[in-house]
Amino acid sequence: MIGISGFEPIFLVGLEAIREEHGPRLAALGGRRLTGFALVRFVEDEDWFADCPVVLDFDGVRVEICHWKLDELSIGWNTVDTTAAISGWENAELTPEWSDTDERLESFLGQELDEVVLLEWRSSSRHDLADGTLAVEFVFGADRFHIANALDENSIDVGDAHPDFVRHRLYRRAD
Repeated sequence: MIGISGFEPIFLVGLEAIREEHGPRLAALGGRRLTGFALVRFVEDEDWFADCPVVLDFDGVRVEICHWKLDELSIGWNTVDTTAAISGWENAELTPEWSDTDERLESFLGQELDEVVLLEWRSSSRHDLADGTLAVEFVFGADRFHIANALDENSIDVGDAHPDFVRHRLYRRAD
Protein backbone atom coordinates (compact mmCIF):
# COMPACT_ATOMS: atom_id res chain seq x y z
CA MET A 1 0.00 0.00 0.00
CA ILE A 2 1.33 3.44 -0.95
CA GLY A 3 4.69 1.84 -1.87
CA ILE A 4 5.93 1.49 1.72
CA SER A 5 8.22 -1.48 2.26
CA GLY A 6 6.73 -3.91 4.79
CA PHE A 7 3.46 -2.02 5.22
CA GLU A 8 0.62 -4.52 4.99
CA PRO A 9 -2.11 -3.01 7.14
CA ILE A 10 -4.89 -4.98 8.74
CA PHE A 11 -7.63 -2.49 9.45
CA LEU A 12 -9.95 -3.17 12.37
CA VAL A 13 -13.06 -1.32 13.51
CA GLY A 14 -14.16 -0.67 17.07
CA LEU A 15 -12.77 -0.57 20.56
CA GLU A 16 -13.16 -4.25 21.36
CA ALA A 17 -11.46 -5.43 18.15
CA ILE A 18 -8.48 -3.12 18.68
CA ARG A 19 -8.21 -3.87 22.41
CA GLU A 20 -8.38 -7.63 21.84
CA GLU A 21 -5.85 -7.66 19.00
CA HIS A 22 -3.38 -5.00 20.19
CA GLY A 23 -4.17 -4.10 23.82
CA PRO A 24 -1.55 -6.36 25.45
CA ARG A 25 1.24 -5.28 23.09
CA LEU A 26 0.36 -1.60 23.47
CA ALA A 27 0.35 -2.03 27.26
CA ALA A 28 3.76 -3.73 27.07
CA LEU A 29 5.22 -0.48 25.69
CA GLY A 30 4.71 1.06 29.14
CA GLY A 31 7.96 2.07 30.85
CA ARG A 32 9.90 2.11 27.58
CA ARG A 33 11.51 5.25 26.21
CA LEU A 34 10.42 6.81 22.94
CA THR A 35 13.70 6.55 21.05
CA GLY A 36 12.56 7.51 17.56
CA PHE A 37 9.74 8.11 15.15
CA ALA A 38 9.19 8.35 11.41
CA LEU A 39 6.60 10.10 9.28
CA VAL A 40 6.31 10.37 5.52
CA ARG A 41 6.88 13.88 4.15
CA PHE A 42 7.05 15.19 0.60
CA VAL A 43 10.54 16.23 -0.46
CA GLU A 44 9.34 19.24 -2.43
CA ASP A 45 7.48 21.08 0.36
CA GLU A 46 8.16 19.00 3.51
CA ASP A 47 4.40 18.59 4.09
CA TRP A 48 3.37 15.56 6.12
CA PHE A 49 1.63 12.85 4.07
CA ALA A 50 -0.90 11.94 6.76
CA ASP A 51 -2.27 8.93 4.84
CA CYS A 52 0.87 6.96 5.72
CA PRO A 53 1.56 5.18 9.01
CA VAL A 54 3.10 6.97 11.95
CA VAL A 55 5.99 4.83 13.19
CA LEU A 56 7.04 5.14 16.84
CA ASP A 57 10.11 3.37 18.24
CA PHE A 58 10.06 2.47 21.93
CA ASP A 59 13.52 1.08 22.75
CA GLY A 60 13.53 -1.12 19.65
CA VAL A 61 9.84 -2.06 19.62
CA ARG A 62 8.19 -0.23 16.75
CA VAL A 63 4.47 0.42 16.57
CA GLU A 64 2.96 1.56 13.26
CA ILE A 65 -0.37 3.40 13.51
CA CYS A 66 -2.51 4.21 10.49
CA HIS A 67 -6.13 5.38 10.24
CA TRP A 68 -8.16 4.82 7.09
CA LYS A 69 -11.67 5.63 5.96
CA LEU A 70 -13.97 6.90 8.67
CA ASP A 71 -13.43 4.32 11.40
CA GLU A 72 -10.69 1.87 10.44
CA LEU A 73 -7.42 1.58 12.36
CA SER A 74 -4.37 -0.54 11.62
CA ILE A 75 -1.69 -1.12 14.22
CA GLY A 76 1.41 -2.93 13.04
CA TRP A 77 4.50 -4.13 14.84
CA ASN A 78 8.08 -3.99 13.54
CA THR A 79 7.14 -4.45 9.88
CA VAL A 80 7.66 -1.09 8.13
CA ASP A 81 11.15 -0.46 6.73
CA THR A 82 11.70 3.27 7.14
CA THR A 83 15.16 3.00 5.54
CA ALA A 84 13.73 1.83 2.20
CA ALA A 85 12.67 4.28 -0.49
CA ILE A 86 8.93 4.62 -1.04
CA SER A 87 8.15 3.18 -4.46
CA GLY A 88 5.53 3.78 -7.12
CA TRP A 89 5.75 7.56 -7.19
CA GLU A 90 8.17 7.96 -10.09
CA ASN A 91 5.63 9.81 -12.27
CA ALA A 92 3.99 11.83 -9.50
CA GLU A 93 4.48 15.55 -8.92
CA LEU A 94 5.55 14.97 -5.31
CA THR A 95 8.16 12.62 -3.86
CA PRO A 96 7.40 11.00 -0.49
CA GLU A 97 10.20 9.97 1.84
CA TRP A 98 10.62 8.99 5.47
CA SER A 99 11.46 11.77 7.91
CA ASP A 100 12.51 11.74 11.55
CA THR A 101 11.61 15.37 12.17
CA ASP A 102 8.34 16.64 13.57
CA GLU A 103 8.06 19.47 16.06
CA ARG A 104 5.03 17.86 17.73
CA LEU A 105 6.93 14.66 18.60
CA GLU A 106 10.52 15.79 19.11
CA SER A 107 10.05 16.90 22.73
CA PHE A 108 8.90 13.38 23.67
CA LEU A 109 12.14 11.69 22.53
CA GLY A 110 14.00 10.05 25.41
CA GLN A 111 11.03 10.15 27.76
CA GLU A 112 9.59 7.05 29.44
CA LEU A 113 6.04 6.08 28.57
CA ASP A 114 3.84 6.36 31.68
CA GLU A 115 0.46 5.52 30.23
CA VAL A 116 -1.12 4.05 27.08
CA VAL A 117 -4.78 4.77 26.37
CA LEU A 118 -7.29 4.00 23.65
CA LEU A 119 -9.49 7.05 23.14
CA GLU A 120 -13.00 6.43 21.85
CA TRP A 121 -14.96 9.35 20.40
CA ARG A 122 -18.41 9.50 21.97
CA SER A 123 -20.30 12.60 20.92
CA SER A 124 -23.56 13.79 22.40
CA SER A 125 -24.79 14.44 18.85
CA ARG A 126 -26.75 11.56 17.32
CA HIS A 127 -25.51 12.53 13.86
CA ASP A 128 -21.76 12.60 14.51
CA LEU A 129 -20.09 10.45 11.83
CA ALA A 130 -16.95 10.20 13.99
CA ASP A 131 -18.82 8.48 16.84
CA GLY A 132 -16.91 5.37 17.89
CA THR A 133 -13.65 6.25 16.12
CA LEU A 134 -10.47 5.51 18.03
CA ALA A 135 -7.20 7.25 18.79
CA VAL A 136 -4.11 5.93 20.54
CA GLU A 137 -2.75 8.15 23.31
CA PHE A 138 0.78 8.05 24.74
CA VAL A 139 1.39 9.82 28.08
CA PHE A 140 4.83 10.92 29.29
CA GLY A 141 4.67 12.60 32.70
CA ALA A 142 2.41 15.63 32.35
CA ASP A 143 2.72 15.64 28.54
CA ARG A 144 0.89 13.53 26.02
CA PHE A 145 0.06 13.07 22.37
CA HIS A 146 -2.45 10.99 20.48
CA ILE A 147 -2.76 9.74 16.95
CA ALA A 148 -6.36 10.01 15.80
CA ASN A 149 -8.53 9.57 12.74
CA ALA A 150 -8.83 12.86 10.86
CA LEU A 151 -11.48 11.44 8.54
CA ASP A 152 -9.47 9.11 6.29
CA GLU A 153 -5.99 10.07 7.48
CA ASN A 154 -3.96 10.41 10.66
CA SER A 155 -3.71 13.41 12.92
CA ILE A 156 -1.19 13.98 15.70
CA ASP A 157 -2.44 16.09 18.57
CA VAL A 158 -0.38 17.15 21.58
CA GLY A 159 -1.99 17.86 24.94
CA ASP A 160 -5.25 16.78 26.48
CA ALA A 161 -7.72 15.04 24.22
CA HIS A 162 -11.08 16.60 23.40
CA PRO A 163 -13.65 15.98 26.18
CA ASP A 164 -15.79 13.86 23.82
CA PHE A 165 -13.11 11.16 23.92
CA VAL A 166 -13.70 8.39 26.47
CA ARG A 167 -10.43 7.06 27.90
CA HIS A 168 -9.80 3.29 27.97
CA ARG A 169 -6.51 2.81 29.81
CA LEU A 170 -4.32 -0.11 28.73
CA TYR A 171 -1.30 0.68 30.91
CA ARG A 172 -0.43 3.10 33.69
CA ARG A 173 2.83 3.20 35.60
CA ALA A 174 2.25 2.53 39.29
CA ASP A 175 2.66 5.67 41.38
